[in-house]
Amino acid sequence: MIKRNMGYYDIYNYRNSRHFVETVKEARRYDADFNKNTVIFAGACQSYFEALISAGANFASSPARILIDFLDPLVIAEKVAFTENTKYVTIDDLVSDLRDGKRGVDGIGANGKMSSPVTFL
Repeated sequence: MIKRNMGYYDIYNYRNSRHFVETVKEARRYDADFNKNTVIFAGACQSYFEALISAGANFASSPARILIDFLDPLVIAEKVAFTENTKYVTIDDLVSDLRDGKRGVDGIGANGKMSSPVTFL
């Protein structure tokens, strides 16, 4: 957010969100089956959350326009990567592991990406 502006729903009041939105749209062009192959986490601190989700991101940062913990996107990526592909991961599954909960990160969810269970020895 550009500090002098308070228009939360004007993309030009954000320093980088329009670039994130363009990138998400471009990535979705290559994934014809939405959410089949690609899971997108977009944004950064104080991003235009609604535009990122509308552009096609599964998860986006900062619905409350706050500074997020740098580990929160990694927590989400890990959960999606290590969840079986038959299960759907929502933000409610992760909210207790995130520093700021749904104020810092939110989204529509994604299918897990693990095709077979991993056995650790």
